[in-house]
Amino acid sequence: MSNDPVEAADYHDLVRVTDARVAPDGETVAVLRETPDTGEAYETTVYTVPADGSDDPQRFTASEGVDAEPRWSPDGDRLAFVSDRGTEGTPQLRVVPAAGGESERVTDVVGGVADIAWSPDGTRIAFTQTTRPEEREAGHDIEADEAYEREEPDPRVEDRTVYRAFQSYFDGGRSHVYVVDLASGDVRRLTDGDRDYKSPVWADDGSLYYIVKADAPDPDDSIEFDIERVPADGGDADHVQTTTDYEPRLAVADDGRLAYPRTPPERSSMRQTDLCVFDPETGEETVVTADLDRALHRSRSLAWDDGDLFFLTPDSGHVTVRRATVDDGTDIDTLVGEGHATTVHAAGGTVTFPRSTAEHPDDAFAYDGEMSRLTAFNAEYLDSHAVAVPESITFESEGHELDGWVLTPPEAEPGETYPLVVEVHGGPHVTWTAGGSMWHEFQTLAARGYVVFWSNPRGSLGYGADFAQAIAENWGEVTMTDVLAGADVVADRDIVDADQQFLTGGSFGGYMTGWMVGHTDRFEGAVAQRGVFDLASFYGSTDGAYKLVEGDYDALPWEDPTFLAEHSPVNYVDDVETPTLVVHAEKDYRVPVCNGEMFYRCLRKQGVDTRLVRYPREGHELSRSGEPAHVVDRIERIVRWFDGYSEYHDADRALDRERNDGLSAGDGE
Repeated sequence: MSNDPVEAADYHDLVRVTDARVAPDGETVAVLRETPDTGEAYETTVYTVPADGSDDPQRFTASEGVDAEPRWSPDGDRLAFVSDRGTEGTPQLRVVPAAGGESERVTDVVGGVADIAWSPDGTRIAFTQTTRPEEREAGHDIEADEAYEREEPDPRVEDRTVYRAFQSYFDGGRSHVYVVDLASGDVRRLTDGDRDYKSPVWADDGSLYYIVKADAPDPDDSIEFDIERVPADGGDADHVQTTTDYEPRLAVADDGRLAYPRTPPERSSMRQTDLCVFDPETGEETVVTADLDRALHRSRSLAWDDGDLFFLTPDSGHVTVRRATVDDGTDIDTLVGEGHATTVHAAGGTVTFPRSTAEHPDDAFAYDGEMSRLTAFNAEYLDSHAVAVPESITFESEGHELDGWVLTPPEAEPGETYPLVVEVHGGPHVTWTAGGSMWHEFQTLAARGYVVFWSNPRGSLGYGADFAQAIAENWGEVTMTDVLAGADVVADRDIVDADQQFLTGGSFGGYMTGWMVGHTDRFEGAVAQRGVFDLASFYGSTDGAYKLVEGDYDALPWEDPTFLAEHSPVNYVDDVETPTLVVHAEKDYRVPVCNGEMFYRCLRKQGVDTRLVRYPREGHELSRSGEPAHVVDRIERIVRWFDGYSEYHDADRALDRERNDGLSAGDGE
């Protein structure tokens, strides 16, 4: 057994489970296995594994392209999934026998397929597809025309409040609900118009529920959604219920009850999301989490099985798997309280979920009274590398007890000291755990000789409503107080050189990096990633996230310009002395690149050591799902920037080196 250090380029060797779905009998789990394929793309393939973990997972679909959404038929004899193999990147529906064999492509539609759901009798599959009005009029949403090629508008003319999201423009596209007959291949569209229809689920009588943006004066400016029901053969839809949320999802029980999220609309960005159940027969709604001071997880993953409802919540530095029994009363049990689960599914008495911990990235797990680990895709890698295990700590800040984690270099020598890297999470209303999506970045920094500290300051989810709302109208000062309180505790350790501290974070963590370098000179170097540096310009250029300014700050740029300026990091650049690398993605429409450009230029004008790194083709999810070569490059540039200002590394400043010197981007591969 060797003890190779973890490196940024190891990202190409790591596997991640992104979904796990159990068959109706509860005995077999379909697992979605993702790994980098090239520098630009991933290979995502379906594997199957016994739900009791009695055998190793076996590859079930071809290792070609990107598969997604594995879904078992009601009797478990077939598996449907979405794949872009052979379609030039447009996902289409495929179905394969559960016994194995070649999958059959079912659809050929111009807008691609998502949100697939089997009918109760197994003869049809519902899905959503995003198309433009002219494409629907020409029938390309039913059967694609090989001669038709979708073009980007030139010029783009926008008349919506929100006209782009993440890394794509809408370009007039709307999401609608379709049904395909598996025997004939015939596709039928059930919805139409200038609204987005999502999350189709089947009722036991063969009709369909879905969610659609409510017909408000400006639907883009509202988080109100209608739940409607429509015959699967087409016809008029009936209104069932209304809810409010940013990205609602539906789940239907065998007895017809509907589960969905609800976020209070008043200053909604700060509010915890509840889980609700509606009974169409009685017209009664139950707020399942009314007495649980925890928010529904941002994935909105929900699953019914035998009358029980399964869901995820952030909870005290974990993302937990919970079960609710909703009958005469509501009982909530915590099935898996530790680790970081990302989605949940249940059938046949078995619950499945991808889960990461401090020891490993996401693998598939199952619970049927006790927990079983179903996959260990990275076992060989983990056995051959020196992987550090973080220590969980608690610390106080202004009377609040906070959670944090400390990762020390795996080859740390007794009596030696090491520099400290402080990481700040995004959101701002999310939670960090000991594992999660940052596992590889933290391990790489530790292997390079840094002690790494991360925490859940006030504003984080998983600690109750009051905790989440504690940063209202004051992101910077409250969060900085908490983060530095934890950093002080860690810096007091004998292993840490308190004079050698570094700082980084992305999104809200980028905001905090910009804020902190403008309010303290304790850090030797910083990397501000995809950050919100000017709240007013962020409001005007982001997608639906402008609600963060309205909710968290209760402010509008034309009414409160001075107030928003006072809370914008860019207005404190004249106090920045910390060398600060600015990292942004060119197609980031959640925090558009103009924020990074402004912060970078202002730092340059102040004579601060800085550089702007822009990643083409990438959006806000660069660090989690960007092109593999870009994911690696980003981590390498963080390490190289810190090394150049560290007394513990024999490295020149990044500014004194060739732009790609020492990076994978510069090795000619």
